[in-house]
Amino acid sequence: MTTTLALSDTFGSDLVRGIGAILLYGVVGLLMMFAGFWAIDWTTPGKLSQLVTRGLPNAVIVTASGLLSMAFIIVVAIANSASDLTEGLITSLVYGLLGIIVQVAAVRLLEWATRIDIRSTIESEKFAPASVVVASAHLALGLIVAVAIS
Repeated sequence: MTTTLALSDTFGSDLVRGIGAILLYGVVGLLMMFAGFWAIDWTTPGKLSQLVTRGLPNAVIVTASGLLSMAFIIVVAIANSASDLTEGLITSLVYGLLGIIVQVAAVRLLEWATRIDIRSTIESEKFAPASVVVASAHLALGLIVAVAIS
């Protein structure tokens, strides 16, 4: 008794197309993560990469939560992109970048409303509870923006 593996006629081309899509969406996602980090760094007092490298706990908390919030936005933008590859890449890029802009603006506005001195918080060598508030704002607003994209 012989068993044959039944693959569709387009299996090979579908597989290659899927691999290409994964690679392209990965590049778009990575570019948006860089843009998201840059946006957080640019709108936050101090140079975050240097503060994180120095091991300042509040800078690490704020940066990590900012990156996670950006990832939420980017993942949802990609998940809700058009089914056509080219249109999907464009829509995920546009929605992702718009989401990053809205996220950064919303977090800065919330920080202003709470009157948290971000510079002294992230530059402190000791843990500051206010950094958890800022981190929570990043995560909460990232989820809100991500759901708004969907």
